[in-house]
Amino acid sequence: MPDFSIEDQYRGRIAGIDEVGRGPLAGPVVAAAVILPRDERLPEILLGELNDSKKLSVKKRDLLFDLIMGCAEVGIGAASVREIDRINILQATYVAMRRAVARLPQCPDQALVDGNRDPGLPCAVETVIKGDGRSLSIAAASIVAKVVRDRAMTRLAARYPHFGWDGNAGYGVKKHMEGLGIVGPTLHHRRSFRPIAELLVDLPADDGSGFVVS
Repeated sequence: MPDFSIEDQYRGRIAGIDEVGRGPLAGPVVAAAVILPRDERLPEILLGELNDSKKLSVKKRDLLFDLIMGCAEVGIGAASVREIDRINILQATYVAMRRAVARLPQCPDQALVDGNRDPGLPCAVETVIKGDGRSLSIAAASIVAKVVRDRAMTRLAARYPHFGWDGNAGYGVKKHMEGLGIVGPTLHHRRSFRPIAELLVDLPADDGSGFVVS
């Protein structure tokens, strides 16, 4: 389980940073930057229950999300489908991370970034492989990013019911692929990803308006 052992190596305001949505065929990539309080403001449940968002149920993620948003400094950033297709998913992920940090109340002194590459932040960075299972701050960021993105994909699912995005968040599972076979790609599909590129037939360009961070 994650803890504060990595955070304890630093002084000042320490932000955990993680992203969600590198692999889906549709939708934005979303990143979160979270600075958890290190005093009585931190609910005890977060110390015991925070973990890699992929290992938590939807109900548990929603509960922890509300607690994080109620006590922590949080910045959320996203890169649109258009940006993903223009600069590639890795660079778009870095853009989302930089936007997340920029939306914190002030720049952190230290960032702990899930993964093994520095996204080019305006502060000191330590990359942490599998950080969402090691650092409480990164685990919190992974939960925030996932809940925000999943909710955005659920909103899109109401407009595009053929793909099951409320259940698969845009990943290329059977329901999604069946929808592609029936109605073809939408403006929210990543044109640079196969098999989307193979299905495109004179689609208009994505105007980047399909996702708003809230």
